[in-house]
Amino acid sequence: MDIANAKWRKSSFSDNSGPYCVEVAVDSTTGERAVRNTRRPDDGTAIFDAAEWDAFLRGVRAGEFDV
Repeated sequence: MDIANAKWRKSSFSDNSGPYCVEVAVDSTTGERAVRNTRRPDDGTAIFDAAEWDAFLRGVRAGEFDV
């Protein structure tokens, strides 16, 4: 995935007052997703293939990551 030229979309749950801001970019050819911290984009980017992303979303919807 070409992260340098990716079109990033900020999460609607991110705001300017909190410490957490997440952006996601999608590679329309491969279905890969890249995720990074909006405020610290140079700290690293996680890349998920389509199957990993789908598994992640199922976990979120099932409440697996709720604190």
